[in-house]
Amino acid sequence: FLEEGMLVHDRGRIRRRYLLSWSFPRHVAAVLPTHLLHPSPLARTNRCLRTPRLMEAFDRLETRARHPNAFRLAKLLLYVFLAVHCHACLYFALSNHLGLGTDPWVCPNVTRPLRQYLHSFYISTLVLATVGDTPEPRREEEFLFLAVGFLSAVLGFATVTGSVASVLSDVDAAEAAFYPPPGPVLRFLRERVADGRLAGRVAAWHRYLRARRKPPAEGEALRPLAPELRAQLAAEVHLPALRRVALFRGWEPGVLRRLVLRLRSRVFGPGELVCRRGDVGREMYFIREGRLAVLAEDGLTCLALLGEGLYFGEISLINIRGNTSGNRRTADIISIGYSDLFCLAKEDLMEVLDEFPSARATLEAKGRQLLLVMGKLDVHTEAVAAAAKEEAERRVQELEVALEKLQIRAARLLAQLEAGTFKLALRVQRLEGQSQWQCPPGGQGPTRRTGLDWEQGWDRDKDQDRDRDGAGVGMGMEQGQGRGWSRN
Repeated sequence: FLEEGMLVHDRGRIRRRYLLSWSFPRHVAAVLPTHLLHPSPLARTNRCLRTPRLMEAFDRLETRARHPNAFRLAKLLLYVFLAVHCHACLYFALSNHLGLGTDPWVCPNVTRPLRQYLHSFYISTLVLATVGDTPEPRREEEFLFLAVGFLSAVLGFATVTGSVASVLSDVDAAEAAFYPPPGPVLRFLRERVADGRLAGRVAAWHRYLRARRKPPAEGEALRPLAPELRAQLAAEVHLPALRRVALFRGWEPGVLRRLVLRLRSRVFGPGELVCRRGDVGREMYFIREGRLAVLAEDGLTCLALLGEGLYFGEISLINIRGNTSGNRRTADIISIGYSDLFCLAKEDLMEVLDEFPSARATLEAKGRQLLLVMGKLDVHTEAVAAAAKEEAERRVQELEVALEKLQIRAARLLAQLEAGTFKLALRVQRLEGQSQWQCPPGGQGPTRRTGLDWEQGWDRDKDQDRDRDGAGVGMGMEQGQGRGWSRN
């Protein structure tokens, strides 16, 4: 059983779970020797209690079958056979109850059991198939048995027909999902395009897909899987091809697994151009199936043939100063027949290398060695480019240092400006406070208060000055120091 998505193999836990489940008493009742209590075949009907277990086994086997639709159809035929068999058993039991051979409808009284079973099976097949060519019944039991049989056959026939139609529709849906019919495309070509050769190429393309059983988009089949499982499956299929590339040898498995997920499938037809001479290369290719021809400058002479398992275009993935070809294709490559390739784009490689700087350095070093071996590396140009790069890096560092100094100076000036503004605000507040206690509200000029009002006013003004001075110099300074700092 599954626990938190993991399959449990502990026998003790499996045993405890099984004993506490509802299946255990049903299975115990199914294996009880009830046939010892009575010789009648009905005493063995407790064996049918294990039928749900059989259904569960069929469902699990269907998920593991390579051809689930064929398995589903075979399971349906088995159910039909079991239904006819059970009906034949009921027919023979009724015939035995009424008397074998007593009328034309019941089973004849023969000594061979095989002959009796075949006759019963034949009658049940006629009844359940609603053929109707059965002996005419004579008794009430026979009429009732045939009526129930025909009604069950009508319902069963509808069920069987619906199941078969469902299986066939599933097959057609799966076929259409992987191999879309060419009818809509050909109809569009007939209505919009008058070139018959193009329609012929489209038809040949669909014939190739169906003949080689090639799905047009393999990524769609892996989309329902979890990301980690999808990465493992893709690595199992494509990792050997990446390890054959000289640029990728010695890389960490994590980097290669990231690259595997970026591979894209592309199929080229006969005579289609894979690479054109002079074009800027932005991807490399791995040949999965088919053959490619490398053409000379005249476009006719075949210089080499590339077959299954080979790769090309890896130089276009790296930017190395001094590359005489400038990452441009040096030859025309065409597909001889239908070729199935995997493509790795330069942008995808750069995205992966941004996460692994060590892999980027290794790639550049191996790419430089490869260009030296191929004679496509201009050492002088590389040295000039390296010197220019170092000079640019030096200037960038100088600009960064200068910018940092400017930021520090700007921060100091801003702090001085804030401090000056704060001091000015404190002095304005002090002047306002002094004018308030020196000038009376009546506007008669400065007067000196006497008595209790003067003392209370003087104390209140001193408290206000003390609060202002304390706010200017911070908590913990004395009143005299605060006033002296404000005056200064």
